[in-house]
Amino acid sequence: MLHTRTTPAERRRTFREQLASGRLLRIPGAINPLSARLIQDTGFDAAYLSGAVLAADLGLPDIGLTTSTEIAARAQQTTRVTDLPVLIDADTGFGEPMNAARTVQLLEDAGLAGLHLEDQVNPKRCGHLDGKTITPREDMVRRVRAAVDARRDTDFLLMARTDARSVEGLDAAIDRAKAYVDAGADAIFPEALADVSEYEAFRNAVDVPLLANLTEFGKTPLIDTATLENLGYNIALYPVTLLRLAMGAIEDGLRTIATEGTQESLLPRMQTRSRLYELLGYEEYSAFDSAVFDFTLPPGT
Repeated sequence: MLHTRTTPAERRRTFREQLASGRLLRIPGAINPLSARLIQDTGFDAAYLSGAVLAADLGLPDIGLTTSTEIAARAQQTTRVTDLPVLIDADTGFGEPMNAARTVQLLEDAGLAGLHLEDQVNPKRCGHLDGKTITPREDMVRRVRAAVDARRDTDFLLMARTDARSVEGLDAAIDRAKAYVDAGADAIFPEALADVSEYEAFRNAVDVPLLANLTEFGKTPLIDTATLENLGYNIALYPVTLLRLAMGAIEDGLRTIATEGTQESLLPRMQTRSRLYELLGYEEYSAFDSAVFDFTLPPGT
């Protein structure tokens, strides 16, 4: 049935092994549990849960309005349906270091492979917007140490994100990253780097796995995977791509129905009923109860 056949511990070990392999991992952001299953079926290495996407799903801006329990609930729904490791955006840890510690344990319990914490203050902003405020370095170090102390499974990946590049400059961002590694961070997420030379400078300075955030319409160029591999990066992240694709298609579809009075012209752009049922695993469920899948779909649906 459509449940993961692997344990959280297995997925965490897999994620660690993937990061140690030296190859670039391609990680799209899921918009719901079903899309995480599709990410798996199309051959990606892991799935991601973006704080911006989770907020948008609730009709909220990405300014720290979601809670740790809300994201833990969505995380558990997602890890239930995919065998891939899942990495999640834990924002600032949702409060003081003690809150960050609780967040780590909530997200461990939700079956995730890891999380990242950032060095912004609340109310936080999307990493590619201006006007961000970042915490003093010492405060973020305490946040990271609290997360490390709270972690029960040492394979659970703790990644530190720094937003310092657009506030304090590249050198300060690198210095912060080194301090976060010294505090126990397993990997670094340098946000909003400006060009390939900055990616190269980060790689030369920081000796842990690095994530490249390839979000659209932001401050960072959409660098191709071959370039990132040559630079020695470990993760190519596409955090909001699926949401933007889906919402663009939904808006176009609604306008078409409103204009044409029918969805007929949209049919070639839709996922078919048979593909949806395949993704949902109807036939697998029928192995448990033949009454679940006792029908034949008409051709072409």
